[in-house]
Amino acid sequence: MPPGTVLPMAVVQDAQDARTIASAVRGQRLPRRERRAQLLDAARDVFVAQGYHAAAMDDIAEAAGVSKPVLYQHFPGKLELYLALLDASSDALIAAVEEALAQTSDNKLRVQATVQAYFDFVDDPGGAFRLIFESDLTNESAVRERVDRTNDACAALVSKVIAEDTGLTEAEALLLAAGLTGQAQTAARRWLRDGSDIPKADAASLVSILSWRGISRIPLSHPPV
Repeated sequence: MPPGTVLPMAVVQDAQDARTIASAVRGQRLPRRERRAQLLDAARDVFVAQGYHAAAMDDIAEAAGVSKPVLYQHFPGKLELYLALLDASSDALIAAVEEALAQTSDNKLRVQATVQAYFDFVDDPGGAFRLIFESDLTNESAVRERVDRTNDACAALVSKVIAEDTGLTEAEALLLAAGLTGQAQTAARRWLRDGSDIPKADAASLVSILSWRGISRIPLSHPPV
C-alpha cells in the first residue's frame, strides 16, 4: 500500500471490529473444566507435532488462544501438563480394550475386537498414541510409570479372560496377554507408519488371525458343550 494512503472508514472500522472480536474470544472466560479440556487439546497437538523437549509453554498457550498465566493457572509446568495428557490417553486405550473384551463371550471375536481397538487407537487423527508408545520422555520416571501402567492394565484385562477360560496360572495368562497386546500395538503402529495400502479393517483382521491361531491352541478348561 503506497505511503500516505487513507483507508476508507468502513475498512478501518471492520479491522477494529475484527480485533475487538479476536480479543474477546481470546479472553473469554470458560468454566474450569471446559478450559482445561481446551488446553489439553491444544497441548496434545503441540506435543505430538514437536515432541516434549521441543514444545514450549508459549506454543501451547498460543495454540489454545490464551495467555501463559491462564495456562499456568491450570498446569504448574510443562511436565504436569504432559502427564495429564498421558493419563487421558492411557485411560482411553484401557477403556477401549475393556470395551472390546466385554462385547462378546466368543473368544475369537474378543481377539478380533481387541486387535481392532489398538488399530483404532493409533489411527486417531489426534495422535494420542504417540504420547504412550513413542514418547521422547521415557527417561522421566513419572512418564515411564504411566507407560508401563497402560501396558500392564491392558494386558491384565486380557489375562483375566485367558485365565478364566484356560485354567492357566495368573503368571502364564499374563505372559500370553502381554504377547497378544504387544503384537497388536506393534502391528498397528507399523501399519500406520508405512501408510499401507491395506485397509485398516483388513490389517486388523490379519493380525487377529495370527493372534487367534496362537491363543486358540491352548486348551479350554471348560470346553463349550
